[in-house]
Amino acid sequence: MTGVGATPISRLRRQRIRSAWLFLAPMLVVLAMVAGWPLARTVWLGFTDATFGAADRAQWVGLNNYVYLLQDPDWWGAVWNTVLFAGASVALETVLGLAIALSLNARFGGRGALRAAILIPWAIPTVVSAQMWSWMFNDVFGVINHVFLGLGLVDQPIAWTASPDTALLAIILVDVWKTTPFMALLLLAGLQMLPRECYESARVDGVHPVRVFFRVTLPLLKPALTVAVIFRLLDALRIFDLVYVMSGNNRDTMSMSVYARQQIIDFQDAGYGSAAATLIFMIIALFTAAYLTLARVGREA
Repeated sequence: MTGVGATPISRLRRQRIRSAWLFLAPMLVVLAMVAGWPLARTVWLGFTDATFGAADRAQWVGLNNYVYLLQDPDWWGAVWNTVLFAGASVALETVLGLAIALSLNARFGGRGALRAAILIPWAIPTVVSAQMWSWMFNDVFGVINHVFLGLGLVDQPIAWTASPDTALLAIILVDVWKTTPFMALLLLAGLQMLPRECYESARVDGVHPVRVFFRVTLPLLKPALTVAVIFRLLDALRIFDLVYVMSGNNRDTMSMSVYARQQIIDFQDAGYGSAAATLIFMIIALFTAAYLTLARVGREA
């Protein structure tokens, strides 16, 4: 009886799997053309001495590019800048985004308009935001220095994006300003999915709101919070446009992506730059794989 009953189920499951692959096939073909081939080409160039515009005459050099890359202090400086930027910006965005999400989750007049308004920084293109803040941080005509001088917080104008002491800080603050709304939006969606019964029970029992937040809200919000943090970390680790527009090839702020672009475009070294780009991809892929593994282990536990 078991074998007879299992046959239709198995056949139905196989049909569903075939249907899923059939629907996915067009997307996979397009993805292979627009992402798979460029990625494979980049990985291959990383093992050659290709120069910009002469990749067809490249010679195989094996792991030489990666050996030189791992010995380059500028590369490790870019790695440190990227890690510092990602850690600081995502931490601030998480705290501020959670605070904004909790505020917007409350019931008050004009809540819908305020939710739309906070998305404006996130909706502005990154290049536009970076250029706008570069002007605001300018040491000659920037409004930031004008306000700080007027309040007596500084004695003289600060070259925010040119000074090694403040350049990375300025970029982090701009990223926090731009991306916190995205984090708040994800967390707000998670808050609205939480069961109301838990909060009603806590209110009836007279539990303090702070204890409700740490004992009820945070544990229930953990899946949404984890997804939001991972998304932002992956995005921050490959940051390019904000850093490049605000500070160019400045070593004090150079990210891994800016370093790879400098090698390929400015120095015309496509092979070495492709090795750097491939290493960035590997770092992000390993980080993603580690997260998925830990998440699966956590669900099984």
